[in-house]
Amino acid sequence: MNGRSYRGMSAEERLAERRERLISAAYNLYSDPGFPETTIERLCAAARISNRAFYECFSGRNELMRAVHDRCVHETLQSVAKSIEQAPDTLATRVEAGISGYINFVTEDRRRARIMHLEVRRAGDCLVSSRQLAVTAFTDMIELNVADLPEAVKANRHLLALGMIGAIQELLIEWVLADDPPSTESMISTAVHIFYRSFTG
Repeated sequence: MNGRSYRGMSAEERLAERRERLISAAYNLYSDPGFPETTIERLCAAARISNRAFYECFSGRNELMRAVHDRCVHETLQSVAKSIEQAPDTLATRVEAGISGYINFVTEDRRRARIMHLEVRRAGDCLVSSRQLAVTAFTDMIELNVADLPEAVKANRHLLALGMIGAIQELLIEWVLADDPPSTESMISTAVHIFYRSFTG
């Protein structure tokens, strides 16, 4: 690809702009109607680019899904870390800030919640490594912020963190799929209750 400009944009800038248009289109379409139902043709139509331009940006739907999922995870990690950082430095406040920060940020946009907690499963093998990296990042965050746990539960800290992630995932899947979804407040209080029963009980 050469560096000649077109309409004031370099080739690299045009490529980056098309990638962003595809990511934006995928963010909408992978959440509704969903990843399995979204074709490359439909993505190209929504992004207003040609099929040829699509393959200059991504190798296929799977790579685009990974880009969307990874961005959702990155933004969520940043938001949760900020919530914890701004909370008073006690175990209780860090826990509640982290849980409420995660649930509130993910549910601010139903598309984000659906991609991170439902379509990630429907996408199958293409997101196995991305999902594992996300779980590791959130597990590390939990373990870091519960370092002052009682000695009796420290040995199980990693497994308890994984269990906590699984519980929150299921709460958010219920929120996405239920005809009468639970309130964010009830999900937060439930998750906090599970945390205390698991980590301090």
